[in-house]
Amino acid sequence: MVEALDAHTVLSFAIPHDLTDGFQIAYWRRPEYYLDPVIRQASSTFAHLPPSVAEPAIARLRADLASGAWHRRHADLLNQDSMDYGYRLLIAGDSGSGTADGNRTDTSRQ
Repeated sequence: MVEALDAHTVLSFAIPHDLTDGFQIAYWRRPEYYLDPVIRQASSTFAHLPPSVAEPAIARLRADLASGAWHRRHADLLNQDSMDYGYRLLIAGDSGSGTADGNRTDTSRQ
């Protein structure tokens, strides 16, 4: 993508734990949101899963949240303010000076 867009800058975009946007990964530290069918309907991942897959998974999540198993299994996440899930912001076009600090990012290693 960097080459196809002739991007001059690649920035990591860590997802904050309290992101309000609501896309699927936004709830990485708030799994109880996935129990809401409205939230699941807004997620392309859930929308493409057949009920035979999604319903048992949601039932397991509900049980794990009720028992505390999810929080025990993922305790390390609960102390994180943000997570890098691989999202990247690519900046392309004639930038003149490159990045805001005047340096061009070496995209060959991004």
